[in-house]
Amino acid sequence: MATLKVPSNVPALADDCDNLRKAFQGWGTNEALIISILGHRDAAQRRAIRKHYADTYGEELLRSITDEISGDFERAVILWTLDPAERDAVLANETAKKWHPGNPVLVEIACSRGSAQLFAVRQAYHDRFKRSLEEDVAAHVTGDFRKLLVPLVSSYRYEGPEVNTRLAHSEAKILHEKIEHKAYGDDEIIRILTTRSKAQLLATLNNYNDTFGHPITKDLKADPKDEFLKTLRAVIRCFTCPDRYFEKVARLAIAGNGTDENSLTRVITTRAEVDLKLIKEAYQKRNSVPLEKAVADDTSGDYETMLLALLGKE
Repeated sequence: MATLKVPSNVPALADDCDNLRKAFQGWGTNEALIISILGHRDAAQRRAIRKHYADTYGEELLRSITDEISGDFERAVILWTLDPAERDAVLANETAKKWHPGNPVLVEIACSRGSAQLFAVRQAYHDRFKRSLEEDVAAHVTGDFRKLLVPLVSSYRYEGPEVNTRLAHSEAKILHEKIEHKAYGDDEIIRILTTRSKAQLLATLNNYNDTFGHPITKDLKADPKDEFLKTLRAVIRCFTCPDRYFEKVARLAIAGNGTDENSLTRVITTRAEVDLKLIKEAYQKRNSVPLEKAVADDTSGDYETMLLALLGKE
């Protein structure tokens, strides 16, 4: 499901670091060489490159990158080079500090990562920012959003396949009753969405559909302009169909008069080693255009080349 292409014969670690050093030195930066290395190494290999580079040259690789390149290309390379948990921690910190109701990043991190991955994000956040993720979310987010997002980023869900069908039926009824009375921020809705395992939540949502004749997301569109309802829908879509959720984020990032580079970069860098192939398939099916072509038509230069490398271009 990943799109990342790693060569069958990966050069020696010392060679990768030496070539990156050469790319940074001289009169001009060799952007193509940076992409050819970092754009074709998996998380473990990038982690090893960062350590060896720092040990060899006495400088953090990310600092060298920042000193030599800039703009959207720099952000894509930096986010990609970070360890996945560290990357999520950085994205979560940016979002918490500048939080606004329409920003879905915290939901994406909390709901499309596994429990162990989310725990690693919280550890990385603590190590990097000397505060807890929960602390910063609670400090910057308000109202019903805080009630929802703090337990979402704090959760450690059971990940087994067991499902309690009776519980699924009763909690589907609870969800319907609360939504019918427009009590969208009710503690029961938040409890169900933030504590149940993915298997249990899927059973509840399927039961909702079977019992009431339509998916819960339809009832959560009562007011399309309500950002909290939009956030609840994002929670459900990230759990039930992450590929289609991220396809929509990429589509909206590309559509219109201007490109939302931050959203496009986020989707590609966070999903290239996960399910970007499925996202590409969903994009092709929804838009009748390959995602690679859409990205190439809407971006340019080294930024375009980096994104296309992560999308699987040889």
